[in-house]
Amino acid sequence: MKGITYVRGDATAPQSKGVKIVAHVCNDLGGWGKGFVLAVSRRWSEPEAAYRRWHRERAGNDFGLGAAQFVRVEPYVWVANLIGQRGMRTGRSSGVPVRYEAIDAALGLLADRAAELGASVHMPRIGCGLAGGSWARVEPLVLRRLVERGIPVTVYDFGA
Repeated sequence: MKGITYVRGDATAPQSKGVKIVAHVCNDLGGWGKGFVLAVSRRWSEPEAAYRRWHRERAGNDFGLGAAQFVRVEPYVWVANLIGQRGMRTGRSSGVPVRYEAIDAALGLLADRAAELGASVHMPRIGCGLAGGSWARVEPLVLRRLVERGIPVTVYDFGA
């Protein structure tokens, strides 16, 4: 079993051969417009449109904490919208929106899809930006759900 590969770079430009899934954490309010999703939308329009439709039609689907949506954006690239954040941080917010149990559940769904596709997984430090989470709490979930199943994972730190 290998560990997580850490690189400097852009998770929306995954550097590997074969099928790739770019994973990120979304909120449960249908909001898309800050953080890593901006980079996703600059590269591909489909994940945002699919997420907004998924939220809009939530009365008839599985949208909610712990859910995962997979959107094919290129022949060998998918984007995973993982619902791991309750609400959004505002100026009046107390506490953080990250929900580790939801990230854990969504990572389980991601692992199943990655195994089915024979894909590697590429992500920023999910749940640790606007969601306010700690990588020390998220990393063990990634290791248990993905790496221990033999799924190659690359975590991208953007910038210098």
